[in-house]
Amino acid sequence: MEEGSKPSILERAAGVASERSRQNEVVQNNAPVVSPAAVSDIQPGKGAKHVAPPPNMFGTSTLVRQTPITDSSKIVAAQGLYSPASEEYRKLKEQLVKLTSTKGYKNTILVTSSTVGEGKSITSVNLAVSLAMEFDHTVLLIDADIRRPTCHTYFNCGVTPGLAECLLDGVEMKDALVPTGIGRLSFLPAGRPVDNPVEVLSSSLMRDFIAEIRHRYPDRYVIIDTAPVLPFAEARTLSRFVDGTLLVVRERAVSVNDVQETLQALNGSKILGIVYNGAAKTSSHGSYYAYSYGHQM
Repeated sequence: MEEGSKPSILERAAGVASERSRQNEVVQNNAPVVSPAAVSDIQPGKGAKHVAPPPNMFGTSTLVRQTPITDSSKIVAAQGLYSPASEEYRKLKEQLVKLTSTKGYKNTILVTSSTVGEGKSITSVNLAVSLAMEFDHTVLLIDADIRRPTCHTYFNCGVTPGLAECLLDGVEMKDALVPTGIGRLSFLPAGRPVDNPVEVLSSSLMRDFIAEIRHRYPDRYVIIDTAPVLPFAEARTLSRFVDGTLLVVRERAVSVNDVQETLQALNGSKILGIVYNGAAKTSSHGSYYAYSYGHQM
């Protein structure tokens, strides 16, 4: 570091992570990976409050997570060249690449919806998989829906350690990443439940976390799944930390007024487009998804 320059978040965290690694090396090397069954017993909102040390994201890993067995019935983007659903995700991927490659590479993408049950998480997972299966793209998928995480179920892995531990406990990101075995795709689970998810995800820790990832991996797509916009506040702030936002809208699940209210709540962020999920087929070549791109607030 040059004399007089301000240390980065990585450098500020180095001392904390070094001491933690020395004290907990034996524990971390023998720590089990939490199964989805064990995670299901954790009650939302029961996480303890913490005074967070600065997150160290890129230190030397002391924990090696095994590559999980993915659920191919849900990750349709990995089902082969002739799957109609996987083809729709490839179309979405191609449009996203076009939108994010013009006027400078924009690599951090938030995926959200107006309300619960519109398919934002399955869209996040399959979009990330579709991108990662190309030779040109390395992808990081982050589950930032700490309230109701589901992305880990698609990879049959534990929810911890994850984003919450990276932000609140100084756990190194390398220790929390899950190697999916799908192309060049890594996955960061949501982590444990916390009492104050909106405060955590709207904090400077999260802003710096995303900024550091963007800086360290400028050629890597970062797909971030987060909570719905109308019932919760996290996406409204997170959308301003990223390069662009995709809004998933499920047919017959929300009204036009709901969508308009959601877009107004995201005012000030870059809306890349709307993924219209569950669209009725209109012909023998009809699809599961329709797309509307280029919406500007």
